Amino acid sequence: MSDIKALLARNTNVDGWRITEKATVSYELFFVHKNLETVRATDTVDTSVTVYVDHDGKKGDSTFSVYRSMSEADINKKIETAAGRARLVFNEPYDLPGAGTLDAQLPTNMRDEDPKALARKIADAVFAADTLAGGSINACEIFLYRDTLRVINSRGVDKTQRLWRVMIEAIPTFTTEKESVELYEDYRFTQFDPEKITAEIASRMAEVRDRALAVKPQTPMTVNVLLRPREIRRLAWELADDLGYGAVYAHANLHKQGDDLQENGDGDKLTVTLRGVVNGSERSAYFDDDGTALRDTRVIRDGIVENYYGSSRFGQYLKIPEPSGVLPCLSLAAGTLKAEEIKKAPYIECVSLSGLQVEMYSDYIGGEIRLAYYFDGEKKIPVTGISMSARLSEVLKHLLLSDQVCVDGAYEGPDKLLLKDVAVL
Repeated sequence: MSDIKALLARNTNVDGWRITEKATVSYELFFVHKNLETVRATDTVDTSVTVYVDHDGKKGDSTFSVYRSMSEADINKKIETAAGRARLVFNEPYDLPGAGTLDAQLPTNMRDEDPKALARKIADAVFAADTLAGGSINACEIFLYRDTLRVINSRGVDKTQRLWRVMIEAIPTFTTEKESVELYEDYRFTQFDPEKITAEIASRMAEVRDRALAVKPQTPMTVNVLLRPREIRRLAWELADDLGYGAVYAHANLHKQGDDLQENGDGDKLTVTLRGVVNGSERSAYFDDDGTALRDTRVIRDGIVENYYGSSRFGQYLKIPEPSGVLPCLSLAAGTLKAEEIKKAPYIECVSLSGLQVEMYSDYIGGEIRLAYYFDGEKKIPVTGISMSARLSEVLKHLLLSDQVCVDGAYEGPDKLLLKDVAVL
């Protein structure tokens, strides 16, 4: 990195630069059933350089990758080519983030663990859930990563952050006399909790069994629909994405500060805060790709748009005094819905969707449901082969959020969200 920095400093055609280096050390286990077939360790470094050129009252940029096999002449050639390309880009002027240094570790309880021993503990926790008659874990892959991200630029930024994270990929399978059904599980975390891992995999094992037994219910019907964290995350991020500095600057945002997203409805009010760090999330960060320090920003309060958020560049365009940076995590405040209240009326709890569709401009929310549980007032029945459809503006007015919170990927918030009176076909 110091060599690249020196070459950039000497180039008179470059007005600014940024170097990003991501080093990843991994330890990986690959199982077929419960048999450990492969163990792999990797150590990689990815380096990219962005050059900035001020020209014709505008600012251009261009990015290229640097490999350890490159000579000084190779890198100089790349810099010259990138500078030429940057002159073809006509962005409005803006300043790169200013001087700032950091060397920090993101929250984790795995930092002092031996990777081999930790991987074995994770595997034991996964296979502790493989107890279902007729079920099995056909394949399982466990990845332990230690990421080190460093960003430096021509204005004195030099920031480093370290992240320990784990990804588990598993294929739970259930076999009957007629067929075999598989589901794919992708589970990620930065805090090791063996009991939580076992519970997560056990839940997926039960779901793959129920997928094999699921039936198509009598439709059409109008019924309450219960969403789980991954779909709640999709809905909340869709609302938040509309409030990014870039969308506001391009006049592409549907809502503006002061707008009531829930139109004074009678449901739980949405309060959404975008964060740099959520404990347990592998997306957590202290700074964004530009090296901008991340500032937690509440974008929606009690259903009302309160703030915008985004990169330093677009924040400067909007004359925001302290841009938030590109925040990677989202926190949704808990609601009032208690578990016992959910059963007061029939509902469908979505387990697996082809992908929740949220289209703000066409006022639509819906999707194909591959597996769900239909509660008819007395018992739960696994169902499949259905889809749901509703007006987004209507469900936002009356939705209810559970009072229990969880962390799922870049999401922190209620573990259930109830949409009222949804058409199921």
